[in-house]
Amino acid sequence: MTSTDSAAAGHATPLLVSTPAELRAATTRLLDVARATGAGGREPSLGLVPTMGGLHEGHAMLARTARSDVDVVVASIFVNPLQFGDQADLERYPRTLEADLRLLGAEGTHVVFAPSVQDMYPGGDPLVRLHAGRMGEVLEGASRPGHFDGMLTVVAKLLNLGLPGVAAGYRAYFGEKDAQQLALIRRMVLDLNIPVRIDGVPIVRDDDGLALSSRNRFLSDEERGSALVLSRVLRSLRERTRRGADIDLAAARAEVAAARGVELDYLEVVDPTTFLPAPAASGGADAPAGAPGGRLAVVAARVGAVRLIDNTRLDPVG
Repeated sequence: MTSTDSAAAGHATPLLVSTPAELRAATTRLLDVARATGAGGREPSLGLVPTMGGLHEGHAMLARTARSDVDVVVASIFVNPLQFGDQADLERYPRTLEADLRLLGAEGTHVVFAPSVQDMYPGGDPLVRLHAGRMGEVLEGASRPGHFDGMLTVVAKLLNLGLPGVAAGYRAYFGEKDAQQLALIRRMVLDLNIPVRIDGVPIVRDDDGLALSSRNRFLSDEERGSALVLSRVLRSLRERTRRGADIDLAAARAEVAAARGVELDYLEVVDPTTFLPAPAASGGADAPAGAPGGRLAVVAARVGAVRLIDNTRLDPVG
């Protein structure tokens, strides 16, 4: 653990703030404490965990990872209207602030930034927004037009709002389940020179293999059983590549589509950095150069009324 462990023990209630000014004042104060109590005169560090609330163990893992890395952990809870193309989906998104604060407090989070829409967009809907470009127009972007533009716009704002008010190392944590989102955020901070390190945190799954999601609570027992086809097919694809076998994407798609109540959106193999198509054939020579893990299998499907996504690395043979 880092030097502010004594300043905020786990299970304490995080400081809840709602305005950018309150956020800056809180982080500045905590970083000053970390600097004063730290060893060797080193500069303290700050970690940001952006969320939309409705938190679960996957989010807890983000906060836990940040707490082990940095001195001061800030989590944000903001249901971003720019990311929703469907007003009913926006209204339905779970809002569980009290439970979220308990979860984050148990992981030692110091500050929770929970702004209103007015706090985040004081002039109304922003006239100037980030555009995800062609990388944000495939797969999830094709299914949810404008989603990644809204996501990048709010993440850029959160990263800038979270910039330490005093000299400090700065990281932000995102789950690897939202792989295309993570790739776009990494590209954004590179292209726009935002001084933050982006850390991906591995997917957290339930015992049955289903990737944790805030929307899983809307699945019936029967639908949840059907949804397991997603992780099962991904696991099969990963095992095939580790044996050096080629991937039969047509057969994998057919298996997903055949599950009761499951409507497949896409199942593809992509370069995890650019999200351009990657070869389904095995062999390290064909893997995209410089891509961590070589290739990524990504899937999205609607199970009943719930849209789910998942992914897995297809490790190079050898």
